Amino acid sequence: MTDSTRYRSVPMEPDDAFKAISNSRRRTVILSLARTDDVVDASDLAVEIAAIENLIDPSEVTSEQRTRVYVSLIQSHLETLDTVGAASYDDRSKQVAPTEATAPLAEHIRQISTACYKHGEEAE
Repeated sequence: MTDSTRYRSVPMEPDDAFKAISNSRRRTVILSLARTDDVVDASDLAVEIAAIENLIDPSEVTSEQRTRVYVSLIQSHLETLDTVGAASYDDRSKQVAPTEATAPLAEHIRQISTACYKHGEEAE
């Protein structure tokens, strides 16, 4: 097995891993956190996700777009990621940090996404 095909193990139960990646907003949070070792503010994540979902530059995200994403993050998604161990979320400070499971999960998300896009190209 080569380095490009070897998957890193994910330090969590399979059901927890599937729960973590079953939602597109949670996948985006995992991918974002995997790019840093720092703590990220939930508001910054909301802007990033709103920009992706609306296909716009983050500087163009409206307050309404950001608020919709922010509310769903703090009311549901970040707590879910924290509960399963995919991220560490402090609901008092609204700060999110990667865990030891974040990078391996992000790697699997990228692998699945790439495989799906390649399959779609083959079908054409």
